[in-house]
Amino acid sequence: MQRSELIGRLRALPPGRRLITALDVPDADRALALAGLLGPSGGFVKVGLELFSAAGPAVVAGLRDLGRDVFLDLKYHDIPNTVASAARQAARMGASLCTIHAGNGRAALEAAAAALAEAPAGPGAQRPALLAVTVLTSLSAADLEEVAPGGGTLADRVARLATLAWESGCDGLVCSAADLPELRRVVGPGPLVVTPGIRLASGTADDQKRIATPRQAAEAGADFLVIGRPVTGAADPAAALAAIAAEFA
Repeated sequence: MQRSELIGRLRALPPGRRLITALDVPDADRALALAGLLGPSGGFVKVGLELFSAAGPAVVAGLRDLGRDVFLDLKYHDIPNTVASAARQAARMGASLCTIHAGNGRAALEAAAAALAEAPAGPGAQRPALLAVTVLTSLSAADLEEVAPGGGTLADRVARLATLAWESGCDGLVCSAADLPELRRVVGPGPLVVTPGIRLASGTADDQKRIATPRQAAEAGADFLVIGRPVTGAADPAAALAAIAAEFA
């Protein structure tokens, strides 16, 4: 499937279906139980490193059996051949979205994008969209200067990595809502954008440095939102997710 067609299909989903609940739990039983509590706004769920390390591909299959689309957020960062092979496995599992670090470099980004373009469609009947992570929302400008000094401002880094990822064939980007207006100015409206670090106005930041409310993210141009503790920590996850969907619409 061509990049433009895939992006168009994902953007055409209603707002409630473009919310991604982060299943950051340590085992499949809890993940499946939580996915079953999300209600009609719980179309997408995120399987990250913790859950995938504990439960592997079987949890992806179990979530798909519940009718959930899976955002497989493993943030590939390795040599080109390895990330290409991992991307093919994401397609085979039926993931709808998967991630790679933009800082992995052009060769690895191109290898993963090419692997997905050629991969047979999995159970989801379409290939996963490949999303490049620019700068993690847990990192501040001071953090980046510590690990990679002299690389420019945080905005410069995000713009440089976003441009590289889009030119290398990625379908979209993962970035903070705070970074999104400048990112859109640099790379234009084309890339699909998934925005983590979403918190309700009445909530807490937890370990995130750069956060936004659902409305702020929508106004900035986010296509999908990733929400974790505001939903998974709520007494009624389905009601919490529905409230966020109303604000994102």
